[in-house]
Amino acid sequence: MEMSRPAPALATDPDPDPDPANTASGCARRRPHVDSAPAATGSGARPEKATPAKPSGSSRSISQQPTQTHTHTHIMAAPAIQQQQQLPDTTSIPGYIILPDPDENAPQAAAPPRAAVHPLDQLSAVEITTTARLIREHASPKQVKFNCITLREPKKNEYAAFRARVGPRPERRAFAIVLEQGTANVAEVVVNLTQGRVEDWRAVSNVAPTLTLEDLDVMERIARKDPKVVEACAEIGITDMSTVYFDAWAIGIDRRWGFERRLQQGLPYWRASPNDNQYAHPLDFTVVADTETEEVLAVDVRRVNGERTAVPRAPHNYLPEFVGDMYQPRRLKPIDITQPEGVSFEMKGNEIHWAGYKMHIGFNYREGIVLSDVRFDDPWQQRERTLFNRISVVEMVVPYGNPEPPHHRKHAFDVGEYGSGFMTNSLKLGCDCKGAIHYLDAVLSTNKGQAAIIKNAVCIHEEDNGLLYKHTDFRDANVISARDRKLIISQIITAANYEYGFYHTFTLDGTYKLEMKLTGMLNTYCMHPSETAAPFGTEVAPGINAHNHQHIFSLRIDPEVDGPNNSVIQSDAVPYEAEVGSAENPYGNGFYCKKTPLRTAKEGAAVYCHETSRAWDIVNPSHLNPSAKKPVAYKIINNNCPAVLAKPGSTVWKRAAFARKALWVVPYRDYEIFPAGDYVCQSTGDEGWENNLTVLDWANRDESIENTDIVCYLQFGLTHFPRTEDFPIMPAEPVSVMLRASNFFEKNPALWVPPSQVKCDSSSRNAFSEAGGAAAGSCCSSKKLPSHL
Repeated sequence: MEMSRPAPALATDPDPDPDPANTASGCARRRPHVDSAPAATGSGARPEKATPAKPSGSSRSISQQPTQTHTHTHIMAAPAIQQQQQLPDTTSIPGYIILPDPDENAPQAAAPPRAAVHPLDQLSAVEITTTARLIREHASPKQVKFNCITLREPKKNEYAAFRARVGPRPERRAFAIVLEQGTANVAEVVVNLTQGRVEDWRAVSNVAPTLTLEDLDVMERIARKDPKVVEACAEIGITDMSTVYFDAWAIGIDRRWGFERRLQQGLPYWRASPNDNQYAHPLDFTVVADTETEEVLAVDVRRVNGERTAVPRAPHNYLPEFVGDMYQPRRLKPIDITQPEGVSFEMKGNEIHWAGYKMHIGFNYREGIVLSDVRFDDPWQQRERTLFNRISVVEMVVPYGNPEPPHHRKHAFDVGEYGSGFMTNSLKLGCDCKGAIHYLDAVLSTNKGQAAIIKNAVCIHEEDNGLLYKHTDFRDANVISARDRKLIISQIITAANYEYGFYHTFTLDGTYKLEMKLTGMLNTYCMHPSETAAPFGTEVAPGINAHNHQHIFSLRIDPEVDGPNNSVIQSDAVPYEAEVGSAENPYGNGFYCKKTPLRTAKEGAAVYCHETSRAWDIVNPSHLNPSAKKPVAYKIINNNCPAVLAKPGSTVWKRAAFARKALWVVPYRDYEIFPAGDYVCQSTGDEGWENNLTVLDWANRDESIENTDIVCYLQFGLTHFPRTEDFPIMPAEPVSVMLRASNFFEKNPALWVPPSQVKCDSSSRNAFSEAGGAAAGSCCSSKKLPSHL
């Protein structure tokens, strides 16, 4: 096996507290030894103020307590825990490596000295188990269940002072949401890891936290044994309950129960064999269960004209064991992506440097990838300039458009109800990522407070991005042409039937783009012979209905465009108002960009206008471009932004208030992160809900958003009317949003990139020529300058 090639060690501009152990250097292992206690990328964020806790150990109810493919996998330096007694659990949660808790009574070897980690690095395995232990001690004798344990990010001003070397290192804190075992009683806990104590404990009422993978596993386990479910299956001819599978979903709202129950719903399917495509065999009932008491509360059977709907039995499969001879591998010849001199990015811990960019890559259970401290080396001003303080996908909603029960309950908030981090795939080399790959692992927690590793949760790689610039002088055919390059930081999640790929992309001209790729399986439902799929769905196969739905994502941008205080200006392309034949517009061809400053948070709630190609500029009013005489800016380009189609006043419209607008701009406040609220499961969407304020509440404060520290929420996505081509498995469909420099730089910031004429591309050749190397007629000249592109 070829030795994997690591990302080069960072040699310049160190972190304020550099940790040599965190530098990616030397030879990487494809899979680290499982007896290590790794930590990975890191960032988290979380809730509003908490009240001081009573001394640790107090006894109270929780409700009363305040080919040439290379790879390198990075694990942040953390003290190794040698687990001689137990092996990691790799079966309880597929894709997770659950580390055993350290035996506190066993003799421990002295841990090697460890330099302080980056303040935004996610919690290590040791920090997670330490947090769980401190919380259990504090809650004793009550038993607690851990919904999440994640990094409590330092407040923005504290971190900024530390980065500027004018303030101390922020204390290391963990944030946890816990439930009293067997109940729906919820509390938020902050643990000060620097001091080794529970710092804050706050009971929260009338909320339901995220459904973890362990929570969702409850449904299938209890539904298969429930007499009401068995009876519902027997009525349609299913007697072997091992052939019935349940996709567990959050329930939205069910007025039969309140927050005293932590609810989930099960969508049932049948399989003819263990690997059969269950979405070809949807069943006509749903199950409602209590997650904490693990009991089935209701089996809601749909009848049409008083009749049950038969199970669609025809197979529609896509796995190799079924496709068999249909594959035609000889149609496509291999494509190898090679970087013979190694990758162009450098890693130090979780900080990445690439082509003038610098940023920190974080990860948490809810947002997944978090990018912080995004800066760019300006070749014209010869200084490092700030772009964005923090970038993450903070919510998404998938409302379905069939108004008949039980489909009104199908509107998944995949970030807030389940957590993008929890649902992250362990990526595979050459399948999910292709080329010279650098991986980062994720460290999460289980319901028992154990540390769990998702190997290769984040993929980092480069790709060719086509033309960067080109011009041909038509007089003498003299050509200048340069190739663009993009850095991609990605993850893929599985949300029951759907897969979502998150691709954070940076290009050489200073552009940032988030591209989402949607694939996986359609959510299907069975059809009674008297029914038609239209107008609310498509019959993708006989008797199988795939309903209309939307995918609306919310990208949170905490901008720092050349400094901490920014404003937003709306831009609309409009014709010049002066009439044709007037002195101002004699030929009627005038048009211009109409600029409208957004001054307050209510004005910052903006919709897209296709007719005017509407965009928004995040500007720094204090810094003017010397040539344009305009404030330096980054332009939001977002023309894939459908508004939520549910009627005003409907459950979805209320719960997904963030999806009503293409843009929200609000003042920054520490720990105000999630636009649908901190607690999305079973949320009502009512304004002013205690413990669960949303972006609508923040906007209703109508505070100033001019020349201050602001946050932008960008909604984008698509409306999906299913096609037969989407079945049985969907081809990936992309949708994206982009931020581009607009009068930010004095000139093209990518002129440092050598054009193709001075850096020969020796890998390209004529498709049907036997000669290798630079073919006759290529753009390579005889005069070449040194380049690593």
